[in-house]
Amino acid sequence: MSQQLINHSKDLKKLRDEGFAIQVKGGYLVIHHIPYVNTQKEVKRGILVSQLNLVNNSTTAKPNTHVMFFIGDQPCDKDGNIITAIQHGVGEQKLLDGFTVNRSFSNKPANGYADFYEKVTTYARIITAPAKSLDASLTEKTFDVIADDDAETVFSYVDTNSSRANVAHINSKFLEQRIAIIGMGGTGAYILDLVAKAPVKDIHTYDGDEFLQHNAFRSPGAASLEHLNKKMKKVSYYAEMYLKLHKGIKEHAYYITDTNLTELDAMSYVFICVDNDVARRMIIQHLLKVKIPFIDVGLGVNIANEQLVGTIRVTTGTVHKNDHLSNRISFEEDENNEYSTNVQIADLNCLNAVMAVMKWKKLSGFYQDLREEHHSSYSINVAQLQNEDTTA
Repeated sequence: MSQQLINHSKDLKKLRDEGFAIQVKGGYLVIHHIPYVNTQKEVKRGILVSQLNLVNNSTTAKPNTHVMFFIGDQPCDKDGNIITAIQHGVGEQKLLDGFTVNRSFSNKPANGYADFYEKVTTYARIITAPAKSLDASLTEKTFDVIADDDAETVFSYVDTNSSRANVAHINSKFLEQRIAIIGMGGTGAYILDLVAKAPVKDIHTYDGDEFLQHNAFRSPGAASLEHLNKKMKKVSYYAEMYLKLHKGIKEHAYYITDTNLTELDAMSYVFICVDNDVARRMIIQHLLKVKIPFIDVGLGVNIANEQLVGTIRVTTGTVHKNDHLSNRISFEEDENNEYSTNVQIADLNCLNAVMAVMKWKKLSGFYQDLREEHHSSYSINVAQLQNEDTTA
């Protein structure tokens, strides 16, 4: 993927062809072997690092920031005086696992940089000039080939969003996770939409239902008439949609029953999005037995005075906290809950999914969790969010 990006992007290819030792690492462009002078008037070599901005998997866009990272000492003039014109920030900053920069530079043209060739050569010229004045044989254009050490990614294209936000190293906490989503109705579909944007190893979706016309109005994206006429299984429809982004979608076009419960034993986390309370109880009891953390979601919606009222619920169970489950999750069917028959609202499904995914990210250490709540509920008509069953 990295070599394809270099080969098909005119600016990156020009850098490589001129001899710059460039490498694409995650969502960053890395330029090795940059000669510079340090405060002791010694000639050293450092590494420039720039955030990448891409149109697609094989073409760069105009740089979105003029800031450049650096790995090395403070660049100076030939007399050891700091080049203050580009000073920006000092201090270690982890960009990726095993990849840390220790300073940043700022040199902002009036109209920004036209491409990465202009950005890299501008910074290289400023930093290397003092070193070259001391030794004319020095050059940043070494024609060295840098091995492409990018690990195989679960995404179909580079995640430049994480690199732009400098959270790629925090995102690594999801690596090797195996996620199951049981029930691909409205809430389950939105959970898939959000989880598919995290670098988890794979995502297993379970549902035996077909994707029909009414599903299109409470699901992410916009289903075509062509897809609706195919009467695909829900898991197959969503796999086709999200494999475009995440290569680890694993579809299971059947329900979880007592005959296949053990398929969940290999999961890291399980989202339970079913409207059958008997199945819910069976799944929860098994997950508690095998000590797999889970997040159960639920919606209760009713009509009152020609308006909808109700509550969104997210309940978490782990090996460390599960004594609250019997008080928070109903295991009996509620015949008066009109949501289970004909009230399905996309925004409520979406909000329920957002709350569930945020809790999963807290459990994974992505978000800070000072409350460690294991039950959250949002009441629609009073706009009240309650977080209960805390351990902090």
